[in-house]
Amino acid sequence: MTKIRVLVVEDESLVARDICNMLKSLGYDVIDVVSTGEKAVRLTESALPDLVLMDILLKGEIDGIIAAERIWENFSIPVIYLTAHADETMLQRAKVTEPFGYILKPFDERDLQTTIEMAFYKAKMDKKLREREEWLSTILKSIGDGVIATDGHDRVAFMNPLAEKLTGWKQESALRQPLANIFPLVEEIQSIPESDANLLQESLLQTKNGATISIEQSISPIHRGKKVTIGKVLIFRDITRRKLAEAELKKSWERLQKALAGTVQAIALTIELRDPYTAGHQRRVGRLSGAIAKEMGLPQDQVEGIRMAGDIHDIGKIYVPAEILSKPGQITEIEYSIIKNHAQVGYDILKSIEFPWPVAQIVFQHHEKMDGSGYPSRLAGDEILLEARIISVADVVEAMSSHRPYRPSYGIDTALEEIIKNRGRFYDPAAVDICVRLFREKRFSFE
Repeated sequence: MTKIRVLVVEDESLVARDICNMLKSLGYDVIDVVSTGEKAVRLTESALPDLVLMDILLKGEIDGIIAAERIWENFSIPVIYLTAHADETMLQRAKVTEPFGYILKPFDERDLQTTIEMAFYKAKMDKKLREREEWLSTILKSIGDGVIATDGHDRVAFMNPLAEKLTGWKQESALRQPLANIFPLVEEIQSIPESDANLLQESLLQTKNGATISIEQSISPIHRGKKVTIGKVLIFRDITRRKLAEAELKKSWERLQKALAGTVQAIALTIELRDPYTAGHQRRVGRLSGAIAKEMGLPQDQVEGIRMAGDIHDIGKIYVPAEILSKPGQITEIEYSIIKNHAQVGYDILKSIEFPWPVAQIVFQHHEKMDGSGYPSRLAGDEILLEARIISVADVVEAMSSHRPYRPSYGIDTALEEIIKNRGRFYDPAAVDICVRLFREKRFSFE
């Protein structure tokens, strides 16, 4: 076991000799004995003892208290005071230097050993704590985010350089000020419950010079024990560039959506011009399909995809001769077979277009039935896309309630009776229920 190396500072030679004998008998290594504060500081610098026993009343320009203060500040070596005097003034001076022990003369070996061991242990713990604080401070100062720590009264206790740069406040000016003064939020964009306070939160921060920046922040409490909160740590970063990029991306997406919608409408118009009797059919199916999807609580993006697929679900009819589409009276079996091919043709036309939604598959499946009796693939149940099941219901209701060359309109009530009768057999139950509610309770209209 390594011996503790002790420097003795005592100006009475007999007392110094007795102390050295005690230390050696207790197993400590006495590196030297000096009689003045100046010598104590110089020897500490060169020899770096583990601990210093310091008489308070010393001859020379500096007494033991001043020497102890310099030794601790410059070398972080613990000092134990030795004195035969303990008046109040001296005690107050000694306390300011944060000594690691205080022994009144005369003392015995037991007192000396206990004080040295406790002081040495406390010094080791303090050294580890200081090293950890310096380590953490270096990390916090070099981290790529702004960091602000507060005390238990929500006052600023620490700011790293990036926090100073982002807020416009220097740490020396911000210390002990309320956090709300240094970190004022103009607008909280996304609210976070207190139980999830360490999650990321987007806000707008007003800097010291009045500018506003978008930030992303998280707050973590500092606990002492399990129930006492003694402060919190706020970590934040500037996301202004990211928000600008997101806004530009949103604008680009909206422009793309408009261009895509225009293209789809042009395609739909092409089909309608060939078949005047079904003019507006696709548009009305798209409108009803979108209303059903919205009422089902589907995401807005999915609702838009369903509406757009509804707008062009019959694009494959461009393959069907116009005289068949506009033929009055009953069509033949062969003619019906040609019409049925429109789902496959529609898929072939759309499959190479990169829609944000599975439009080609929806168009391909919109004549499938829940019981597998539909076409072209005889899919059943959940094998059919939800979007296609919704459009199937809207398609039937619109077609039956509209006039056709080969028959008059059956009316909306008859159309609703059809989907109710075959609910779960041909048509998706949820889509049927919502479609009926839209017309009977919410006054939905195709116009």
